[in-house]
Amino acid sequence: MKQTFLTIMLFCCALLAEAQPQGGFGGFQRPEVKLETSQTWKDVNYVGDAQAYHTCDIYLPKEVKPAYPVVIHIYGSAWFSNSSKGMADLGTIVKALLDNGFAVVCPNHRSSMDAKWPAQIHDIKAVIRFVRGEASKYHFDTSFIATSGFSSGGHLSSVAATTSGTKTTKVGSVDIDLEGSLGQYTSESSIVNAACDWSGPVDLTAMDCGEHMQMGDNSPEDVLLGSKLSQEPDKYASLSATTYVDKNDPPLIIFHGEKDNVVPCCQGKKFYELLQAAGVKTEATFVPEGGHGMGMYSEENLQKMVNFLRAAMKR
Repeated sequence: MKQTFLTIMLFCCALLAEAQPQGGFGGFQRPEVKLETSQTWKDVNYVGDAQAYHTCDIYLPKEVKPAYPVVIHIYGSAWFSNSSKGMADLGTIVKALLDNGFAVVCPNHRSSMDAKWPAQIHDIKAVIRFVRGEASKYHFDTSFIATSGFSSGGHLSSVAATTSGTKTTKVGSVDIDLEGSLGQYTSESSIVNAACDWSGPVDLTAMDCGEHMQMGDNSPEDVLLGSKLSQEPDKYASLSATTYVDKNDPPLIIFHGEKDNVVPCCQGKKFYELLQAAGVKTEATFVPEGGHGMGMYSEENLQKMVNFLRAAMKR
């Protein structure tokens, strides 16, 4: 049965919103999760343009220190939401990071209705530069900045990593600006030191790779690009984290459920193989009974994430 990524996600959201415990299902969870922090800032504009889609929430661990390594965690929404930072896996991924000494920044970003690709990665690169530019104010240790994300957030986290240090490039016939010029900290670097990909779509040229699903017309990536794969394949390649993999990429860890019927697990497996072949430090956990968010956030997996990031800090 054909159905789009968005249809499946909205169905899952409606079905599981009340059934799941706080923080239990990917980007869709109750926003009343209480985090133990020493300081919290809400709705900080990382661009300076007074737009809500350019705001972020900042959380510092309960233990007070002069500065903290930083993880920028990005919500999932099939790129359709511009205001879901308050539901960015707070009770799972964000809590685990805070409990293990990482400052966490949860940003909004422009949706596919606000602007077409590559606007979304421009937003994330602006967040990274903001973290460096405002380090003293928010107690950020900029010697370590990582990205993380679930679903479409995992895509943005992965693209931020595989394009780390690359400002512009050409993908087939497409000239793409991967950096943008948002905010007041354009002289700061947008390089990241590590990344986490939770169930992300990373090869948008092959979203039909899974046996459990088949994408229909007007998929989220079609909307994001304003195009069709059959008409402009290079645009879809320019959207794909896999396109940019090379030996200079930072360490990257992948989590994907083998029963994910929204973003097929073959996406994560292909990404892992490409990273390994390029000589990138990488790890992957493919959960046999894991779905799209469901069954993915075990204590074991969250600890794997923390351990991987700690190891990346020592490189």
